[in-house]
Amino acid sequence: MTDLSVIAPVYNELENVEPLYRKMHEALSRVGRSYEIILVDDGSTDGTWEKLRALAGTCRDLKLIRLRRNFGQTAAMSAGLDHAQGEIIITMDADLQNDPEDIPLLLERMDQGFDVVSGWRKDRKDAFVHRRLPSMAANALISRITGVYLHDFGCTLKAYRREVMKNVHLYGDLHRFIPALANWVGGSVTEVVVKHHPRRHGKSKYGLARITRVILDLLTVSFLLRYSKSPIQIFGKWGLLTGLLGLFLLVFVMAANLSANLFGTEFAAGLLKRPFWVITPFMLIFFGVQFISMGLLAEIQIRTYHESQGKPIYVIRETVEARG
Repeated sequence: MTDLSVIAPVYNELENVEPLYRKMHEALSRVGRSYEIILVDDGSTDGTWEKLRALAGTCRDLKLIRLRRNFGQTAAMSAGLDHAQGEIIITMDADLQNDPEDIPLLLERMDQGFDVVSGWRKDRKDAFVHRRLPSMAANALISRITGVYLHDFGCTLKAYRREVMKNVHLYGDLHRFIPALANWVGGSVTEVVVKHHPRRHGKSKYGLARITRVILDLLTVSFLLRYSKSPIQIFGKWGLLTGLLGLFLLVFVMAANLSANLFGTEFAAGLLKRPFWVITPFMLIFFGVQFISMGLLAEIQIRTYHESQGKPIYVIRETVEARG
């Protein structure tokens, strides 16, 4: 069994992949543990794959995975995790902004008994307005909702124990929430300050446009962490609330109708002439039934999901493994 697996998703990083491998190899060779380097080409179109193939002919302990198209960072990360053999799995970006020299820092914290060690880019070398400021707000929000308090969920440089990651299933764009998902299955999480370098080659794949995706993914993670075992708890609560409110209004309207018929109360008679008070109770009761029905259907889907076979979120074109 290999001690370490280092995974880096790669997308259009032609100028970075060779120095990336060299830096990884130099840092890992001094750790004193067996290791493998897994580079996952996520459908690059700039010649990155050809460069990686050339590297594989001269480098050792390098494993290459090529996806059929650009599936996204989560899918590329998932492909690397599925093919990793290491007892400890380390992930990092391929743009040379993460520093492989920080890997021993992660391992030192792992040796203290933690299951997940997340990098914290305390002195981040990115633009403040459209990178750092949104990231600060997102990290605070993610920490508050998930209950896992980290300064930098977006830092890809992280270390995980294999036995924890085998219980974490990725899909969509959930790679940035892995510490929260790992904590959900019982993993202990901590962080360590790591270096961050400015990008020298290529273009960033991130921008303000991803804010909406992060928010939607956060809603998904929040639901998974709180209600995935029993979705009826969230849908049922809303169903009971709206249903009971509708029932209360219906009783109120019936009482008003009775009062108008028996006593000729002007207020009650005027109330019944307004469609809102007649339609609303039935609508609320209907919505209540709908919410509860959605919860029951979600319960069935959750049971099916947990009992069915997992389906990969990527398709591999080819793999190359170098042991030179």
